[in-house]
Amino acid sequence: MRYLFLVIVIIPAVEIALLLLIGQTIGAFPTMALILLTGILGAYLAKQQGLMAIHKVQDLLSRGMMPGDALLDGVCILVGGTLLLTPGFVTDVTGFLLLFPITRTYVKQWLTKYFKKRMDKGTITIIR
Repeated sequence: MRYLFLVIVIIPAVEIALLLLIGQTIGAFPTMALILLTGILGAYLAKQQGLMAIHKVQDLLSRGMMPGDALLDGVCILVGGTLLLTPGFVTDVTGFLLLFPITRTYVKQWLTKYFKKRMDKGTITIIR
């Protein structure tokens, strides 16, 4: 619940404060242009990285291998692309970090450890 509170209340408040601060610093039109530019660039990167992830999953499946890492790539790309389409600078930075393969590697390592830890504790239930 505490993370849901963070996402719903605190992040939008920080985004609004940053938008106002940057708008006062560089002006309203450059701020809007920056937001539009990151959205367009984010959509392009998400499409490019998403297609690469889909091809990687298909390739691994055709060879009879489990595409676990490629699926995590896909999840990170989906979340990153969504964050980049959301107006704001904090979400944009987070979205770009999830789209670039170099930084996405660290996020995937963290997610793997997180899910493994939860599975070892028995707090994750897999429904078939």
